[in-house]
Amino acid sequence: MSLCSSFNVFASYSPKPKTIFKDSKFISQFQVKSSPLASTFKTHESSETLKFKRARLKPISSLDSGISEIATSSSFRNKSPKDINVLVVGSTGYIGRFVVKEMIKRGFNVIAVAREKSGIRGKNDKEETLKQLQGANVCFSDVTELDVLEKSIENLGFGIDVVVSCLASRNGGIKDSWKIDYEATKNSLVAGKKFGAKHFVLLSAICVQKPLLEFQRAKLKFEAELMDLAEEQDSSFTYSIVRPTAFFKSLGGQVEIVKDGKPYVMFGDGKLCACKPISEQDLAAFIADCVLEENKINQVLPIGGPGKALTPLEQGEILFRILGREPKFLKVPIEIMDFVIGVLDSIAKIFPSVGEAAEFGKIGRYYAAESMLILDPETGEYSEEKTPSYGKDTLEDFFAKVIREGMAGQELGEQFF
Repeated sequence: MSLCSSFNVFASYSPKPKTIFKDSKFISQFQVKSSPLASTFKTHESSETLKFKRARLKPISSLDSGISEIATSSSFRNKSPKDINVLVVGSTGYIGRFVVKEMIKRGFNVIAVAREKSGIRGKNDKEETLKQLQGANVCFSDVTELDVLEKSIENLGFGIDVVVSCLASRNGGIKDSWKIDYEATKNSLVAGKKFGAKHFVLLSAICVQKPLLEFQRAKLKFEAELMDLAEEQDSSFTYSIVRPTAFFKSLGGQVEIVKDGKPYVMFGDGKLCACKPISEQDLAAFIADCVLEENKINQVLPIGGPGKALTPLEQGEILFRILGREPKFLKVPIEIMDFVIGVLDSIAKIFPSVGEAAEFGKIGRYYAAESMLILDPETGEYSEEKTPSYGKDTLEDFFAKVIREGMAGQELGEQFF
């Protein structure tokens, strides 16, 4: 799931070959019919198994002695970018679109997997999707069906070198998390590897360090299986796991509200949590770095944007400063969220369908109180100093742009495909 402001999350979720030419660029469309999933996946583990996996899912700060040998043995790293076939799943999602553009900019041969109806609630048809992914070979398929995805890749007529997954569940709900963050992501790994892929770049999230939510557990389960594949089963296969902090757009939900004169809403005193937000362009560039850079082989890579960590209070102050207004805040007791979640959990015991609503509330509560920074395993505290910075885009510049141009076209949600 993409990061989102806790206020917006909580408020939103409570009670097969055919060739065409477009702009002188070759784009292949592959359409296949859906068929049953070729394999099923276990989606629940014992708490002891999870404890083991949590213990090993720590950021790696130094290179393993065998990395240079691994890099040399992976022949795609000796090729020119134009000869490297990169399969991107989640290509029409919030970050995926920028990753496709960045990969094309760097000269890679990009194969972007997309649904025939992509975007939020499937609002984009094939033509719109082709326009969005211009410069890439667009492969219309379904990542939730392994045999369908494998057939689509087979129809490409060439192998895959690298898989980049930007898949994320629509909203972080229980069923959707396991379907997308685990099953669909695993399908992309299995299918990519079957057709030659030797490296897998995974867009994960920094919040999996403290897994209290279902989408975090789904992401961690896949992370653990990816690591095990590379480290225990196939030493010629490598991975890069990217765990970003908050995205700019997830923090921009209140800009237009405040611009209209309303107060900036925050939980508690606005200092319960902090993050080092990163722009979509900078994150896409970092993900693209992971394709060829040897120091990112077999690494868990937490990453934030430039500058200091910002609390919600500081984010609000930046916004008011840009607007030239006196700060006006609405402080909401976080206990209100605890009460609502408690009620929903109680109802869910009688009416299980309410469990999804309770989960959405828990997501909002999590982002209201947990920092999107490195969690120091020794102190149990979040560390701004230990959270790496990357890029040059600042949240202040983003706020200023939104004030001028609005948030149109920057919707979050329905991030898979």
